Amino acid sequence: MDVSDVALLLLRLVVGVTMIAHGLNHWRGGGRIDGTARWFSGLGLRNGILQAWFSVITEIGAGVLLVLGLFTPLACAAIISVMLVAGLLAHRKNGFFVFKEGYEYVLVLAVAALATAMLGPGWLSIDHAADIEVVGWAGAAVAAGVAIVATAGLLATFYRPAPARQPEPTP
Repeated sequence: MDVSDVALLLLRLVVGVTMIAHGLNHWRGGGRIDGTARWFSGLGLRNGILQAWFSVITEIGAGVLLVLGLFTPLACAAIISVMLVAGLLAHRKNGFFVFKEGYEYVLVLAVAALATAMLGPGWLSIDHAADIEVVGWAGAAVAAGVAIVATAGLLATFYRPAPARQPEPTP
């Protein structure tokens, strides 16, 4: 074990625990599932309750897998996809900085997940112990490819923004 294995473990733990906390907050915090569902519906996603549960399961599940270092490229794909949806629907229009509700935070998490998929989970992981590591360009291709397909599928299936309001004609 070398310093890069410890660095990868730290990266997996921080991003994984962050995703678990985020999922738990969507489920049990603030507005709970109903509030999360209303928020998703307000972003133009139909079936808000279903979207809320998808989000909770994906965030907690991907976080746990990343912490364990199990199916790492797929866990990273789930994180990237969640961050793509959030970035596109909730944060893009607000610019870069997170203090203005911008996409800074989701970008950092998505890129950290992609980098983790590229570097692999490291020696301190179930993937390594089971000899099922997918790293390098293959890890990046799995994570990015699955994330893009999942994001496109979710948006194609559920994204139905409210029509733009037409201004009232002036007399």
